[in-house]
Amino acid sequence: MAGHAMRMGPMQGGDPPPDSRDPNAYNEGTRHANFGNHEMNDNAPFGKVLVDKLEAARGDGEHGQNLEAEAWYGNDYNKAWLKVEGERRGGSLDSSRTELLWDRAFAPFWSTQLGVRHDSGEGGGRNWLAVGVQGLAPYWFETEATAYWRPGSGLAARLNVKYEILFTPRLILEPELGANLYSRADPERATGKGLSDINMGLRLRYEITRKFAPYIGVTWNRQFGGTADYTRQRGGDRSEVQAVVGVRLWF
Repeated sequence: MAGHAMRMGPMQGGDPPPDSRDPNAYNEGTRHANFGNHEMNDNAPFGKVLVDKLEAARGDGEHGQNLEAEAWYGNDYNKAWLKVEGERRGGSLDSSRTELLWDRAFAPFWSTQLGVRHDSGEGGGRNWLAVGVQGLAPYWFETEATAYWRPGSGLAARLNVKYEILFTPRLILEPELGANLYSRADPERATGKGLSDINMGLRLRYEITRKFAPYIGVTWNRQFGGTADYTRQRGGDRSEVQAVVGVRLWF
């Protein structure tokens, strides 16, 4: 405007007024709050004991009992894992396998396992180093594949796959397939070189609760190569079919 001088203060610089906003943040002096029970405890340890098979078996002139169980303790990424599997025939231990493993997750639903295995039963004990993987394959197949090594006995391998078919939330049919292979024969344990045996099972269980489920089923085992030869020499049959009844439980 003509005749009037425009008075202008400094546009920048100087101290801000006492009631101005914090120039470095928008929290106006507030502090971060810590709400209890909202933490992500993905490293919290937990454990479980699962008796997957506790059953009586009968067929082809034989009867006995089978056990398959496992237990683990740790967090989502690292666990200590124990696996036990055994068979009794004619009132005595026929064979058993015990594995103590370190389990390390490397992908969703998959983990590596490293540790030791001990075999006992007929033919004396054997100790192996073990390395393998386990997890859920596409279409929810529970899969275990493990390789073993011991001095003087070469290599061995074990594969196990099973799947759950839900007729109802409580009535579940579980097919299972397993195989064992050895790079060398072991006459004392009656195992031959190459593919030793294939076993298949079909079990129908009813979950009275998630932690307690009785079942019935049928199993088929077929031996091959040198393992079948050892069995025939002892008067046995290389193929065996048995009916089973048992219970699955966990805690």
